[in-house]
Amino acid sequence: MAETLIILPTYNEIESLERVLGRIRQSVPQADVLIIDDSSPDGTGRLADRLAATDQGLTVLHRPAKDGLGRAYLAGFAYALERSYHYVVEIDADGSHDPADLSGMLSLAAAGADLVIGSRWVRGGSVRNWPWIRQLVSRAGNAYSRVMLRSSIHDITAGFRVYRTQTLRTLDLSAVSSQGYCFQVELAWRLERAGKRVVEHPIVFTERAAGRSKMHLGIVVEALLRVTLWGIAGRRRPKPASPAFRAEK
Repeated sequence: MAETLIILPTYNEIESLERVLGRIRQSVPQADVLIIDDSSPDGTGRLADRLAATDQGLTVLHRPAKDGLGRAYLAGFAYALERSYHYVVEIDADGSHDPADLSGMLSLAAAGADLVIGSRWVRGGSVRNWPWIRQLVSRAGNAYSRVMLRSSIHDITAGFRVYRTQTLRTLDLSAVSSQGYCFQVELAWRLERAGKRVVEHPIVFTERAAGRSKMHLGIVVEALLRVTLWGIAGRRRPKPASPAFRAEK
């Protein structure tokens, strides 16, 4: 069985899915892929089933309704843990993350990193085709999270990641209820607070070429409120040492 499971959550990504999956197969052909579709009305789930019929390393999990990015990833984590994969990858289905970066990210995980983040906001990282307001929101959200959570992670909201499954087993995943950006913040913050080794690998993030962004005001508000509450509660405890954090240059 493959060591790596790539989790690909989808909702109305019929225009991007086949192209993204092809790029994944070119970059990490040895990995298994789990598509988690939330009953996309545009037929993404049916396309995923057709692709899986010709790809033994591809599995499709159909959920009955749109239930949030965080819950989709938690379902994928449970699938990976039950089958004893060594590494779990989070990647967007819209093509904004380049699967070619996965080889380097997986190498860092194999070298001992508990979490490898594909980071836009470290040296060597960048974004393409993003309007200035999106860049402002992302930079401001990351800066606010760093201050409130006393974090060393530059791109704590990033959705392109590699986890070691043995590290995920140390977390109480049943206690995670965040969605969207906030899910990514919570998982990284929990690991950092536990003294796990977090590494940021620079990537070039490219805005989707097709389909519509899932970002909306509710996701931003949830992240702002939760990070504020976590930050206030966390200041009652001493900050844990984080010698294991570093950013790849």
